[in-house]
Amino acid sequence: MKEEIQAFNDKQAAAEKEICDLLATAIDDELTEAECKIWHAHPVWFLDGNPVVGYCKLKDCVRLMFWSGAGFEEEKLIVSTGKFKDASIRYTASDQVNLSDLERWLKKAREIQWDYKNLVKRKGQLERLK
Repeated sequence: MKEEIQAFNDKQAAAEKEICDLLATAIDDELTEAECKIWHAHPVWFLDGNPVVGYCKLKDCVRLMFWSGAGFEEEKLIVSTGKFKDASIRYTASDQVNLSDLERWLKKAREIQWDYKNLVKRKGQLERLK
């Protein structure tokens, strides 16, 4: 795990740290070609400069978000109601993380992408990449 991601995880309370470590390891294992970094204060993984997955600590949980998750057609992922194509799931304990679901979602994150990298250049209009 990248040092800056581990540092983010280490700042969390024990239960949240366990969730964050589990998520980071699973994402790194599946998206081996992805670049990961702290982006807007949260761990995010990018494929060819496009954000695809990340997580953040909210007041009462850890939220795992897929930037293009609305297209995954997965009932466990909550689709955002905004103009973006994101979907997420929230965890309060590491045993809630279903690794087979997570692996499937990460494969979809590679296959289904909207072009967030060029969102500003396109004046807020999203285009489907894959």
